[in-house]
Amino acid sequence: MTTSQPTGRTAPGAAVADAVREDILAGRMAPGDRLREVDLAERFGVSRVPVREALSQLQSEGFVTLVRYRGATVSAPSGPAALELVQIRRGLEVLAAQLAARSRGGAVAAELARVVELGRSADLTHAHDELPPLILRFHTLVAEASGNQQLGAMLEQILERVSWIFGQRLESRTHISWSDHAAIAQAILNGSPVQAGYLMDEHIARDEELLADMDAEATPDRTGPSGA
Repeated sequence: MTTSQPTGRTAPGAAVADAVREDILAGRMAPGDRLREVDLAERFGVSRVPVREALSQLQSEGFVTLVRYRGATVSAPSGPAALELVQIRRGLEVLAAQLAARSRGGAVAAELARVVELGRSADLTHAHDELPPLILRFHTLVAEASGNQQLGAMLEQILERVSWIFGQRLESRTHISWSDHAAIAQAILNGSPVQAGYLMDEHIARDEELLADMDAEATPDRTGPSGA
């Protein structure tokens, strides 16, 4: 298994966090996997102090769960925190779509249209392994087309986490996703901020519904016999 290594150009704790986060996003570390401090320290050639800093940072981002006396594990990409994240994403992406439409996609207009076509083609041919990076690229391009650098920076990390959250249910959302993406892109390229914002809002609302369904399926049915 190929794993990421810290670059050495950043503080040790941040570098370890970046490498572990990349492994989680790429699926090289799965939900429930143990993250032992001693193993990570040996792997990255650092002391356990920066490893603790990295794990604390990743916990704050939702990628890692820390339990006292039990250590760290890779978090499951679901639950109330995930829903809160998607709700935050909804407001930011609606704004990004509206701003992007004002400039008709700006410098990334052609790339936005190209990514939509690539996604629709991959969906039609059931090339599901090609879709996650294309979905992430589409939403990243909308943020870039907004021309608002602060908004783009806020969305960058959120979009990576959202991609990770929905990775386990990709096939159930691809057809709707690419129909939505095509409509959103068209509204942006046509210079229609109101329509672009409305369509993005509807698109993210469907993701919120899917996430709620995912959580419902993952929750055991505790209903007992009548009277329980």
